[in-house]
Amino acid sequence: MIRFLILTGYFELSMYLYLSGKLDQYINTHYSYLAFIAMILSFILAVVQLMIWMKNLKLHSHLSGKIAKLTSPMILVFPVLVGLLVPTVTLDSTTVSTKGYTFPTAVGSVGKGASDDGTRVQYLKPDTSLYFTKNAYQKEMKRELKTYQNLDTIEITTQNYMEIMELIYLYPDVFTGKQISYTGFVYNEPGHQGYQYLFRFGVIHCIADSGVYGLSTTGNPKPFDNNTWVRVSGTISTEYNNQLEETLPVLHIEDSQEVSQPDNPYVYRVF
Repeated sequence: MIRFLILTGYFELSMYLYLSGKLDQYINTHYSYLAFIAMILSFILAVVQLMIWMKNLKLHSHLSGKIAKLTSPMILVFPVLVGLLVPTVTLDSTTVSTKGYTFPTAVGSVGKGASDDGTRVQYLKPDTSLYFTKNAYQKEMKRELKTYQNLDTIEITTQNYMEIMELIYLYPDVFTGKQISYTGFVYNEPGHQGYQYLFRFGVIHCIADSGVYGLSTTGNPKPFDNNTWVRVSGTISTEYNNQLEETLPVLHIEDSQEVSQPDNPYVYRVF
């Protein structure tokens, strides 16, 4: 009976996340089919366990002892309770200020964005190289670059946001001088006068490899407050960033306007 309740709980949790629209805050929406598969399997297994219980069959467990029998159901039920009772919070500039950001100059590098809580550092640049071999990664990036390298004007959308941001940081010379338009929320870095970051939180596969991605911007005659959603257009150049000690792409704003926050503020990597 306990197994039936636990599996039913997982099914209900998956259904709740889907119906409430919160599923996309945990995983890349392009992998939502995996959540559906898990939901269906948990439902099927719950039915099986119910049938077994009704027939009064006893399943042998690998765990033994009273403590194991009492604690194992509690351990399995805990994620269900967390998912239902702990509210999800949309990330914003407060998160950036708290956890910081950095730019990965080398494998294992740490910096302002290092965290003591076990979460991954949030980078300016989406980095999908961990999911490829070196040659495969270079081949994939060059393939994606072909779509944009001959364009003078590039519209960054929710669908291609992560892809283009990664390419801009990988090939800044190719994008220098190009007209770029995109939407994001403002983060004002203390001591960084005349510049504002325009970010969006992105998910590569799941929330465990999420990060804050975007560009440093300058030239805006009207600075915006933190968390203001803005649509900007301007020209890409490269400048040396004293805080991060790196030469990074910068968007020189030619036009900007405040906009409403998108229904889904997150962006996802499409492979």
